[in-house]
Amino acid sequence: METTAAVERRTEASVENKMKVLVAIDESDGSFCALRWALDQLFSNYPVSAGLELQEQEQNSITLVNVQPLFQPFIYPAGPVIDAVKKAQEENAANILSRALQMCRQKKVKAETLILQGDPKDKICQAAEELHVDLVVLGSRGLGTIKRALLGSVSNYCVHHVNCPVLIVKPPTKSAHD
Repeated sequence: METTAAVERRTEASVENKMKVLVAIDESDGSFCALRWALDQLFSNYPVSAGLELQEQEQNSITLVNVQPLFQPFIYPAGPVIDAVKKAQEENAANILSRALQMCRQKKVKAETLILQGDPKDKICQAAEELHVDLVVLGSRGLGTIKRALLGSVSNYCVHHVNCPVLIVKPPTKSAHD
């Protein structure tokens, strides 16, 4: 049986070791693969069956960040079209984050959501800095060399501009699923 002092020391240690992780989530399978990896590898040390209280498990947290592209109204006619596009973006973000939150709830991991608008690479870096996260986890889309050169790589940009470790999770190969 554990003494009260031992429980207090373990609680103090878990508070000191609080980990804040930012996971960038979009509609891609790669981003959900990254979230799954983070939940399985970073938060699996705190199973409910190990006797940890829910309060202790919540010491570690994930912030799920979804970045919607900045809407350019000068491309579309004013009025109802603009409102419809903005509403569709909000619904898209809500659906993506709802799916991600469900994954976190299943693993009993505290999660917060953040919806931003703008360039994903800039907004992810900005959020990581403002939230003082310990780790940024990103999914890899597996763009080829030419596409990556033309379109840019969010993960590559974040690796070079975020002031904390960045983990890029590659999705499993198709043969791993077979």
